[in-house]
Order: sequence, then structure tokens, then C-alpha cells
Amino acid sequence: MRTSRTSAPRTTDTFGRPASPVLSVAPLALPTPDRAVDLEFRVSLPLPAAGTEAPGDGNRLPVILLSHGQGFSNNLSSLNGYAPLVAFWAAHGFAVIQPTHLSSTTLDLPPETPGAPMHWRSRAEDVSRLIDRFDEIEAGVPGLAGRLDRDRIAVAGHSMGAHTASLLLGARLTDPADGTEVDLADPRIKAGVVLAGPGRGGDAITPSMAEALPFLTTTDFSRMATPALVVAGEKDQSGHLTVMGPEWHADPYVLAPGPKTLLTLFEAEHGLGGISGYDVAETTDENPARVAALAHLASAYLRSVLYADDAAWRTAVEAHATGPEAFGRVESKHRR
Repeated sequence: MRTSRTSAPRTTDTFGRPASPVLSVAPLALPTPDRAVDLEFRVSLPLPAAGTEAPGDGNRLPVILLSHGQGFSNNLSSLNGYAPLVAFWAAHGFAVIQPTHLSSTTLDLPPETPGAPMHWRSRAEDVSRLIDRFDEIEAGVPGLAGRLDRDRIAVAGHSMGAHTASLLLGARLTDPADGTEVDLADPRIKAGVVLAGPGRGGDAITPSMAEALPFLTTTDFSRMATPALVVAGEKDQSGHLTVMGPEWHADPYVLAPGPKTLLTLFEAEHGLGGISGYDVAETTDENPARVAALAHLASAYLRSVLYADDAAWRTAVEAHATGPEAFGRVESKHRR
């Protein structure tokens, strides 16, 4: 019998040191002439340890590029969303970069803007643009110069942002505009976290959504080879998107080659406990303890992929996915 924990779990620092104070800088913008508007983003990072200078021992930062989802609230679908995850990840040693995609309701772009309504292609391009321009990003953020680790880059995304992350990790689709296969994988990205992401297309998509968002009907995970943690809510029905039920959100694990890990969160719905923001009214399954556990598990997973022989993932699984008070169950598969 499973029990439900409502208070935040005690989590150890994934990086083996006390959690750091966090500096968060926004809005920042990169001039982007070939985009409908310039690319705005937020950067959150741990401050350097006392008595050290960046870059230096402990101050070279792995990077998470976080792609937002959509939803009813305005600012959650922008650089201002996902504070519960960002705060934990930055405090525990990551630089987190959050773009505002063209699909964000904060931009209020005309519906005839090319790529609307979801701007699936430019979303992935936003993430790659940010990686291209790390030098400019470092120059624009106090304390960041020389600290972004170009060899340890990850992508994470929730819902539509998880679709973006999947494309960057190697998933393909067919462009409904011209029938060409689209490959937006970025080899600089070494790991990913896919949070409540869309699954396979075809007859798994509801007819109304297949008509509104036809790009969802051709998703192909067979070449999504980059290591990833796929997170699915046990009760995430997403009936407006799929006829398959909660198991649809496990497709990026089931249908992709290894190495992949699946974390199924008990009792979780599409908000996974409230990851998109603190005390968000549209969260249907609010559970701060679940969010804290997920933040820890995701950072530990990325740590284990980005750093050889790191034990953070094993420790996090023992803390949050083992025993009668577990928040979820974990399964993994290796390269096939």
C-alpha cells in the first residue's frame, strides 16, 4: 500500500555541498533579426562559493535549458515560469536558462505569425540559439563569465516544452506544411528531462487535436538516442490530447532507444504536483513534497549522466522512489 507524503522531503545536495544562494537575472534579450521578436530569457545560477573566483574548482556550471509549456496562466508560459524547479536546480549547482518561446501568451503575437500557434520549430531553434551564444549570455550576467560548462549541457521541458526537449534529444516529425522529415537534434546536448511530454502520434491523438496541431500526429521517437529521464504522472489523462490515457506520456521512454529512464509519479496529474509555479490555481494535483522530490530526482539524474561515476541518482532514488512512502517508481533500459 502506498502512502502520500505532503510535507517536503529532506533532500541532500546533489553536488555534495550545501545549497547555494541563487542569482536570477531577467529579462535578458538576444537580438534575433530573423525571429518575430528578440529572444528573451532568464538565467539563474548559484553564486560562487565564498573565497573562490569563477571559473575555478566548484564554479564551472553544468547548464539546463528549460523549455516552458503552455496553459491558462499568462506568465507561466514564459521565462517567469517553473520557479519550483529552477530554484532547486540553481541552488544545487546548475545554471538554468529559460527562454520565452514565440508560443508564449506574454508576447501576444498575431495569430497569423508564421509557425503559430505552437511554434514547434522555433521553440527548438531557441534552445540551440542560446547554446550558440553562450559567450554573450556570460557577458550579460554578473558572476557568470567563464562559468558555463560547454561540455555539460542538458535540456528539460514540461508538456509542450517536453515536446521541444524531445526534438532536441533526437525525436523526429514530419512538417505538415511540406511533408519533409524534420531533424532538430542538437549534439551539444548530452542529457534531457522530459516532463509530462506528448507521446506517439497517429490514432493516439484526439481528432480535434490532430486537426488543430497536426505536427503531433507524426512524432517518431525511434531515433531519440540522447540519454533522458522521462517523467509521467500516474493519473495524467490529458484527454484533450490523446485517447490513450496516462500511459501515452511514457512513449518517449517506451518508443525511444536507450539509455532511458522512466519515472512514474504516483497520483500525479499533468502538473506533476505543481512544477509550473508556486501555488498555481490551475494545478490540479498540488503537492509540494512531490515537486521537491521531482526536482531532486531530475537534478540527480542529470548529474549522473553529465559526470562519470557520480552516485547522486542512486541516492535520490533510494530517498524518493523506494519504500512505502515512495513518490514514484523507476525503470531503466540501456542502449539497444
